[in-house]
Amino acid sequence: MAQHALAPGQTLRAEGSARPCRVGEFLGGGGQGEVYRADFGGLPVALKWYLPQWATADQRDALLALVRRRPPSDAFLWPLELVVADGGAGFGYLMLLREPRFRSMSELMRRRVDPTFRALATAGFGVAHNFLLVHTEGLCYRDISFGNMFFDPDTGDVLICDNDNVGVDGATGLGLLGTPRFMAPEIVRGEAEPSSATDLFSLAVLLFYMFVMHHPLEGAREHDVAALDMDAMQPLYGTDPVFVFDPRDHSNRPVAGDQQNALEFWAMYPALLRDLFTRAFTDGLRDPGRRVREGEWRQAMVALRDAIVYCGSCGAETFADTTGDGAPVAVQKACWSCGQPVTLPLHLRAGRSVVMLNHDTVLYPHHVDSDRLYDFTVPVAEVTRHPTDERIWGLRNLSAEPWSADVPGHEGRTVAPGDTLRLADDTTIHFGSIDGVIGRSGRKGTPAGRARGQRRAAPAGRGKR
Repeated sequence: MAQHALAPGQTLRAEGSARPCRVGEFLGGGGQGEVYRADFGGLPVALKWYLPQWATADQRDALLALVRRRPPSDAFLWPLELVVADGGAGFGYLMLLREPRFRSMSELMRRRVDPTFRALATAGFGVAHNFLLVHTEGLCYRDISFGNMFFDPDTGDVLICDNDNVGVDGATGLGLLGTPRFMAPEIVRGEAEPSSATDLFSLAVLLFYMFVMHHPLEGAREHDVAALDMDAMQPLYGTDPVFVFDPRDHSNRPVAGDQQNALEFWAMYPALLRDLFTRAFTDGLRDPGRRVREGEWRQAMVALRDAIVYCGSCGAETFADTTGDGAPVAVQKACWSCGQPVTLPLHLRAGRSVVMLNHDTVLYPHHVDSDRLYDFTVPVAEVTRHPTDERIWGLRNLSAEPWSADVPGHEGRTVAPGDTLRLADDTTIHFGSIDGVIGRSGRKGTPAGRARGQRRAAPAGRGKR
């Protein structure tokens, strides 16, 4: 049996409040320390206890600084108290336990969880949004990777752990450089320490993994390496990295069969997402100042949610793309799952948003008010179907304010709160600060409302996680 630093039943003391903490079962370990379940005055918590080489004075000072400040949001399992052993060396900290509904990003890579594209885009938004909050406070996370990120595969809610590594942006000397494959090239080359700029690179790698199920720099060059030791990793991730879909350099394209995930998933997404990834791993690979910012990722994730359409034949989620003038077009000629043509439903163009009007579409304040930030808690409208004729679809006003609508042949119709406006081509809705126009595009065919919301996994037996 492995020997652990702490024993079940052992009592520690919270340094700030002097309250006792009783050690429970061992939950897991990592490079910095061990994590246990614990009881803190009746509150079930998680306890991270540092290995001796990490229990330094600098780490202690950094941890105390975090305990004294509020977390950027509720998505962070923030350090609550520093704990010590009476009469012994070492220290650790307490944090809230992770709810069972949150699953690790590693489970996503191994196909142990299978979220919808909508849940995945929501998780991508949450990750980008919360790191924006970190950086806005003048902090950097230092170690964005699989091991620190959890999400609810049903809702897309995110949870960020191991926040003891968060530090002041630009501070040096804490020793932690990051996780291999996630570290920015300048860190791999030994030219820089973690900062908000290197966080942006790690964030882009995490998002690429989430959506493409592959590393953005692992193509033919990685495939041809006999042994991926530190010497081999240096050019791949540090001195000579090449994006697998670099539009100018094709030397590192994914290898069909062995790196199939990258080929299949990349083709599924609309240009808005592929273009951001391309910039992140071409311009942003070479110049930290040109990396994709958190707000850009956040905007892209919202647009990706809005671009979801359902295959009318098998129910799989796919995406609409847009032309230069913002008009939706089919992103692919056939459904990735069943091969049948994808039919686009009506769409709503409101401000910068293009929202596909599926059977389950919900509008939120940012869709209808240019002054509102992203908020998915209180919907303002939803697509509904006629109770006796499913061919008739409408948009129900869930807000507290009336709308005015110009329907073909009938202008100035009032849509009171709770009322439903029939969806029809060339209808304009005056929401207030934004006007929305309902339009039609794409091929004629079976209504997309027959969709069943199929999960997003690639075809069985094709590709690897």
